Amino acid sequence: MRKLLQRWLSSWIIRMTNKYGSRPNRKRIHDALNKLFKKINAEPGKRGLIFKLTDQDKYIILSDQHKGARDYADDFALAEKNYLVALKYYNQADFKYINLGDSEELWENLLESVIKHNKETFECEKAFIVRDAFTKIFGNHDLYWDNDPLSGFNLNRIYGKKIPIYEGAILKAEIGNQTLDIFLTHGHQGDLQSDGNWFSKWFVSTIWAPLQAYLQINPNTPAYDNQLKTAHNTMMYSWVASKKNIALITGHTHQPVFASLTHLERIYIKQRQAKKDDDQNQLELLNAELRKRIKEGDKAPRFRQYKPSYFNSGCCCFSDGDITGIEIDAGFIRLIKWSFLRNGDPERIILEEMKLSELIDPVI
Repeated sequence: MRKLLQRWLSSWIIRMTNKYGSRPNRKRIHDALNKLFKKINAEPGKRGLIFKLTDQDKYIILSDQHKGARDYADDFALAEKNYLVALKYYNQADFKYINLGDSEELWENLLESVIKHNKETFECEKAFIVRDAFTKIFGNHDLYWDNDPLSGFNLNRIYGKKIPIYEGAILKAEIGNQTLDIFLTHGHQGDLQSDGNWFSKWFVSTIWAPLQAYLQINPNTPAYDNQLKTAHNTMMYSWVASKKNIALITGHTHQPVFASLTHLERIYIKQRQAKKDDDQNQLELLNAELRKRIKEGDKAPRFRQYKPSYFNSGCCCFSDGDITGIEIDAGFIRLIKWSFLRNGDPERIILEEMKLSELIDPVI
């Protein structure tokens, strides 16, 4: 019966999750981002930290693990191996780790269950704390860390230290004679399904989690899914696009975005350029790629000129076990993926990269 229901309902559930799982409000998003950005700059250390970023600094930014109880509703279970290998790699390479929220799935699970079933992952995160190289930012699914009076006690149980929890952070890089601010936050602010919505929490814990566990469905499609930017990501972009010398990195939507574009959007733009250059070989390759990703009859969207200022780390709970994240290293920003090789071993793959200097607005 379960397999029959899986066949009947999987596509519908994933489609409904994508359609109704987010209710972004443009004004609320913009107001919340403005407020937090100003607060961190005015009072560093209260709601967020400010770090000076040099070419010697190395950061890995990962979000949305949604660590659970290792049942069939635990979206992190398949990606755990990639996550552990990635953290060991970054710790050995002296990266600083910014966890961008929704690290623990506390809408669906009791904290005790999450602690019990994720001891190894917490130990890997603890290794960064020992080096004073770990920043933990809360999201909507682990808001507990920000607002529960017992959170400090439980952080001490997990990490051996009551680490501070923040809503955001800013990396400041001096590039030439200008300053680039890289603003990081989870990104749920302004999402009416996530930002303090008690009904959403009730629905996820009482209805969705048991249904997902029974049907064994993970709605997080692979990292390079066949989508244009979600409405939420588009609204995040619209906020940062109006700013000067600011880049924004969020999580929350589980959709990787690099320099304001998803993978599908990049294919369309490369296709347009290939047509302009009359590069038939490249055009053939891109058309073949599009046929794999879009439905027959889908038309290319209209693209305006995008500022390369918005990034989304994706998530660490894709249904194929992949994880994605953002690296900042040696003056470059990269979208990376950790994926299983055919022999089952995790591998780091650079999907996109560009120089941080390209994020500086031209002087007019």
